[in-house]
Amino acid sequence: MTVPIYILSGFLGSGKTTLLQHMLENWKAEGKTPAVVMNEIGDVNLDGMMLGEDVAMAELLSGCICCSNRADLGTELYNLIQTGEPDVIVIEASGVANPIEILDAVTEISLYHRMELRNLITVVDAAHLWELYEQQQGKTYRLMQEQIRAASVLMINKSDLLDSKRLEQVQQIARGWNPYAPMHVTVRCELDRDLYEQASHALAGEHQATNADQLTTDEYNHHSANHDHDHNYHSDHHDHSHSHNEHERVHAPHHSHEHVMVYTHYFEQPINSEAFEALIAGLPAEIYRAKGILTFNDTNSRFLFQYAYRQSDFMKITPQKPLPDVAVFIGEHFDKRHIQELLLTLERQESEA
Repeated sequence: MTVPIYILSGFLGSGKTTLLQHMLENWKAEGKTPAVVMNEIGDVNLDGMMLGEDVAMAELLSGCICCSNRADLGTELYNLIQTGEPDVIVIEASGVANPIEILDAVTEISLYHRMELRNLITVVDAAHLWELYEQQQGKTYRLMQEQIRAASVLMINKSDLLDSKRLEQVQQIARGWNPYAPMHVTVRCELDRDLYEQASHALAGEHQATNADQLTTDEYNHHSANHDHDHNYHSDHHDHSHSHNEHERVHAPHHSHEHVMVYTHYFEQPINSEAFEALIAGLPAEIYRAKGILTFNDTNSRFLFQYAYRQSDFMKITPQKPLPDVAVFIGEHFDKRHIQELLLTLERQESEA
């Protein structure tokens, strides 16, 4: 049996995991057996923890599929197919992944295993794209261009956060970078499944060459020359301690992509919800994504929190298995030690109360 493969691409906080949950719910309701490969540049897969134990899942952590974990992708896909016998597999790439490299890796694997790359779906945060387009600079802006150009299906998500005029402009921007992929405007990634399940002609090769030709020779050489540099994984920065001694609780950033930093913080005890919300509201602009699982001492509940581009959301959860209290912060060149000290101060205040 040929297993259909879907790749979910999109920058951090765009809504990929929300779309993944919709897809899994639809397939399970039909009696299908889905499986997932989840990639995170950090070493904690919070999104994967929330998928449920009835979904076979492979994790590729502390690196990006398109570079340091690329060789592992084939192994994980093979193991999922052999052990789980899934009807469909979804690969959720890290938010900073270049989808062209993932596309190349998957098509290479398909030479040896019976699988069909059905669609590469790029989820775009409409407001974030507008903000980056106004600035017209930075590696994040170039990466989002690449993610949009590579898509066989485009989802302009969080459309409710822009007025109609700017939303139309965002669609024009995305269409300028990718004139071929079907484009759908969504809120919380709500989309008729038929619109993303239909096999893409672009991935069969009809439009891929044309998309690549949109880059000038100089642009192509620039991206190729910088690829290894931007995707360099510095293992000497990955000093991830789980000690209970406060002076040892230094969770250093990893640089899976040179301009992207990750800080992971494990909490020793429940914290105050209002104090934490105030901390999140005051995060510097350099931090564009945060997520975690927390226990608040003033609510007697556990929460999954999500933060993306100054918007935060807290959802009450009842985990089906033991999960640590942890928060992951992702951004560009932010002061990791300052964030660490804020969180440690928050914990100290609770222990002294």
